[in-house]
Amino acid sequence: MNSNNKLTRRDALVTGVALAASVSMSSTNYAESPKESGLIDAHSHIWGRDLEKFPLSNGKTLADLAPPSFTAEELLDTCQPLGIERVVLIQHSIYHGWDNRYLIHEAARMPDRFRVVGMVDDTQPHPDVLCEKLLADRVTGFRITSGIRGKDKWLTGPGMNAMWKMGAKTGQAMCCLINPDDLPAVSHMCQHHPDTNVVIDHFARVGIDGEIRESDLNQLCALAKYPHVHVKVSAYYALGKKKPPYLDLLPMIRRVVDAFGPERTMWASDAPYQVVDGHSYKASVELIRDHADFLSASDKEWLFRKTAEKVFFFV
Repeated sequence: MNSNNKLTRRDALVTGVALAASVSMSSTNYAESPKESGLIDAHSHIWGRDLEKFPLSNGKTLADLAPPSFTAEELLDTCQPLGIERVVLIQHSIYHGWDNRYLIHEAARMPDRFRVVGMVDDTQPHPDVLCEKLLADRVTGFRITSGIRGKDKWLTGPGMNAMWKMGAKTGQAMCCLINPDDLPAVSHMCQHHPDTNVVIDHFARVGIDGEIRESDLNQLCALAKYPHVHVKVSAYYALGKKKPPYLDLLPMIRRVVDAFGPERTMWASDAPYQVVDGHSYKASVELIRDHADFLSASDKEWLFRKTAEKVFFFV
């Protein structure tokens, strides 16, 4: 499938659906079908405590889970009162390694609610074949990170190139959990795979040490020249001053939206980390909904739903 056909198919799926005029404060049953007008959280983790069915990786035990539980139901109980009806579930290598079965199982239980960003070991034979196979399991993106193999190797090798090439065919996004000094490597890959969807998580962690450097922001915004690169404006608890209502992050959000356009920018929570240690899901929503007055109603529609719908909910 070429990129033009892919975009046409996705655009058809989202045409005519409008964002709710205001965020509802009443929850609905998570077993019900989601409202098409509901918002989308483009990034959340979940985990449970049934280790017999879904064992933890990396030697982790129940004592390592923090918080001790954050299931699909607990996530929906948190987000639905704020109007979030669908969520992109992100594979958490800390707890589950390369084993995507838990997220796939939860997405199969509630297929209208969830899509999955999984993980595939690009050093194993034919990772691209596995990527394509996982599309049937609602895995519409893959987390790739410099945190596992290091910044000199994380985007090298035939397996990684095969994954990017397959992503251009299937529409599955390469979702980068990175630091600012990894951005040049992403730019290099975008040059070689211009039709592959790319999503930069959490502003590429610009401001994670408390300082939002202009040089880092310039590197992030330079990726806007590639039309298939998107950015998640997310993880407010971890960036800048790290204190609600997170107003110090508004200039960075404005800069990113100005560079990429709202059509390539998406809001996300990064729950459950956004709901512990004095932070809240509500504050994450309110930063965009109530405080980002430089965004129009149409802009917020893209950030809160349409961009994530286009990138992740195309199957």
